[in-house]
Amino acid sequence: MKRKIYAELLRWKDQGAQKPLMVIGARQVGKTYIIKEFCRHEFDNTLVFNLYERPEIVNIFQQEIPTQQKINRLELLIGQKIDFENTLIFFDEVQESEELISALKFFAESETSYKIICAGSLLGVKVNRFKKSFPVGKVHMTYLQPMDFEEYLWASDEELLADEIRRCFSLSEPIAEPLHDKLLDYYRRYLCIGGMPEALADLIRHNQDVLLTDPGIREDINASYLNDMNKYVTNERESIKIEAIYRSIPAQLGNTGRKFRYSTVRKGARSRDYMTALDWLISSNMIQVSTSVESPLSPLIAYENQDHFKVFFNDVGLLTSALGISFKQIMLDEPFAYKGAIAENYVANQLTAAKIPLRYWRLPDRYEVDFLLDEEGQVAPVEVKAGSSKKSSSFNYYRKEYNPPVSYRIRQANFGEMQGVKSIPLYAVHCLSALISSSVK
Repeated sequence: MKRKIYAELLRWKDQGAQKPLMVIGARQVGKTYIIKEFCRHEFDNTLVFNLYERPEIVNIFQQEIPTQQKINRLELLIGQKIDFENTLIFFDEVQESEELISALKFFAESETSYKIICAGSLLGVKVNRFKKSFPVGKVHMTYLQPMDFEEYLWASDEELLADEIRRCFSLSEPIAEPLHDKLLDYYRRYLCIGGMPEALADLIRHNQDVLLTDPGIREDINASYLNDMNKYVTNERESIKIEAIYRSIPAQLGNTGRKFRYSTVRKGARSRDYMTALDWLISSNMIQVSTSVESPLSPLIAYENQDHFKVFFNDVGLLTSALGISFKQIMLDEPFAYKGAIAENYVANQLTAAKIPLRYWRLPDRYEVDFLLDEEGQVAPVEVKAGSSKKSSSFNYYRKEYNPPVSYRIRQANFGEMQGVKSIPLYAVHCLSALISSSVK
């Protein structure tokens, strides 16, 4: 499956691969697959070490000897001299060895041109709770999310259709109605299945028939997430709190305004009791957090209110699975509880995949706009609708109060523009990345 991160891997290679590359992402998002594809296509010589399966390599790096000696012992272990100038080394499940992560500083500073890629499940948590000396500034870190909607189209042999979406987006020109309807069907399938590569591969294998897909794939991913919640924790109580927060997310999205409430996790709970557990989930990339902004001014990061935020599943398919929503209801576009929450979770996933920070605007107890974009110093409001409706008192109030030069309404309607409001179909959210300055991502 074609992934957008491949282009970033190529840039790393073309720039000399001077720093070790660390790919961070949740379990099952496709890290190992895409890195192995990159190794296979871009390098004649590669070595792949899964540290979970090779504890003897972990033991080598635990030894109190210089890093060069550890490398020599690695060569002895595999029975060959390594041509480091022409060999890419991929350490998978690298979170199993803090000592190897610390050694990345040596690889970055050495006169030998080491080419190192690292990845692993819960690597974000491990980095965030690193006990040794983390090689700050010596590692290039990037993040991989579940497949976004455009990558789903690519995997479905619809690259021309994906190109047409971007063309119409750039021109604010309606896409041909038969194509629009076809894309809405693809969008609804994506809501059912989500962007986890294994789940999408199963959908494609069954000729896009969601009713024939295996629900156990998404259930197993959710189960693996829950099983991971006792790793790299300070004690068993923290693990229990992590799981309680994760299990509360569907209910959180049912709250008015989707605002995260600690009382939804446990009656009487306060932030100080669950802050560390929430930070674990954020670092694991299992969840995505949107922070409120009470003054919509650029740069938005300066006006965030960290006490008010929303929490989303990292994949809309996992949310659909957790809620037990009928695929028929989604595919037939019927009204059902959580329809709006699912659409908002989907948009959050697409923006995160595009490396756009999640922020929303709120006027306490009155109005709220779903997302805000910082477009090179201009703040643009984004309203999300699960259907085709234009009604929104919050969106209208915001536009009247702040008079933004452009606003976006994401819904099922076709591309269009009227009175400063651009209509963006739900299947085109990923295109918004073209508008965001890299300096504010």
